[in-house]
Amino acid sequence: MSYTREVMNTGCIVAPKGFSAGTVACGIKTVKDNLDLGIIFSEYPSTGAALFTTNQIYAAPVKLSRKAVQKGRTRAIVINSGNANACTGEQGDKDAEEMVRLTAECLKISEDEILVASTGIIGRPLPMDKVRAGIQAATASLGNTPSHGNAMARAIMTTDTRQKDIAVRLKIQNKDVILGGITKGAGMIAPNLATMLCFITTDVSLPASLLDECLRKSVESSFNRITIDGHTSTNDTVAIIANGASGVHISSSKENTGGSPLQIFQQGLDYVASYLAKAIVKDGEGATKFIQIDVIGARSRGEAARIARSIADSPLVKTAINGEDPNWGRIVSAAGYAGVELDESKTTLYINDILIFAKGMPAQCDLTTLSISMKSTDIQIRLELGLGNYSDTVWTCDLSHEYVTINAEYHT
Repeated sequence: MSYTREVMNTGCIVAPKGFSAGTVACGIKTVKDNLDLGIIFSEYPSTGAALFTTNQIYAAPVKLSRKAVQKGRTRAIVINSGNANACTGEQGDKDAEEMVRLTAECLKISEDEILVASTGIIGRPLPMDKVRAGIQAATASLGNTPSHGNAMARAIMTTDTRQKDIAVRLKIQNKDVILGGITKGAGMIAPNLATMLCFITTDVSLPASLLDECLRKSVESSFNRITIDGHTSTNDTVAIIANGASGVHISSSKENTGGSPLQIFQQGLDYVASYLAKAIVKDGEGATKFIQIDVIGARSRGEAARIARSIADSPLVKTAINGEDPNWGRIVSAAGYAGVELDESKTTLYINDILIFAKGMPAQCDLTTLSISMKSTDIQIRLELGLGNYSDTVWTCDLSHEYVTINAEYHT
């Protein structure tokens, strides 16, 4: 069974059968008429899985959703933007619980089937009068047209400059199935999730335990490979709902062989997650460059990842790329302080496939070609260590004056 996919770019979160979304501008955000609350709903009983921030300071909705997702029966997600409901004490917990309770009443489903997510400014109480009215309006506006899906992608945005969404159609068991996803995130982004929300829907049916396994694999190769500023947030959430409306049921991981239904589904999920993760980096606050860092020839994948992240999080590397300066000294020194034993004589560095450092010394290269290459919006840094057979990749962006301006003016 071959793997083929058709990419879809509109109404993505409601593209799978049996899903609808409703949104509203209820006044949580300071900019009038900005969508700031939304609900994603499966018309059929469904399973769910989710992963959350690794930050020990985490928001009330994360606390509540961690418990709810363990039941494995997710049918709806209620999300607000403009207010993180983080560091808000007992009242924040009560407000998150009320959001779930109100959503359950409006949708006529169990509270155990609902996840809640928030994003925005930390430390401010939710304006619950506006939230209550917003939940009622959002559920009343549920629909499955492309405009409903596009509005949902916009409703979760904060400092994002554009909506981030995708859907793919796959052929499994001779039937069409769809995975659709939306995400938000532009700053406070680090490996092991980030200041990001991501929601994925699919009309395939999987047991919750298997869905969780698939999601973890996809997140490890996507959202855990990105960094903008090395700062992990309090609200990070990635969740998936699977409702089986396509008629395709995948019940076991035992036959996860080439071309199996599970492998095709995993490949589709990996594609969606990677696309959305890269979209976050490309929309990084003030970003002008998308940077891929490949570390090759390490003794272990862990060591390769440590070096790649050290380079990706270096402000000096990121500002050099912003200035279109191939400053190899900053790159190799960032690798050198990553806490991994290196052999300088075996280390080789390429930028956009141009060799610029080898055997402990700068390499001879065409400086004009290199200078032109640095003007590209996509930059690839490849560091070959010559120590083993393991590699890892991290995606990041440059650091610009605009990033400082955005975050200096982001009021708390």
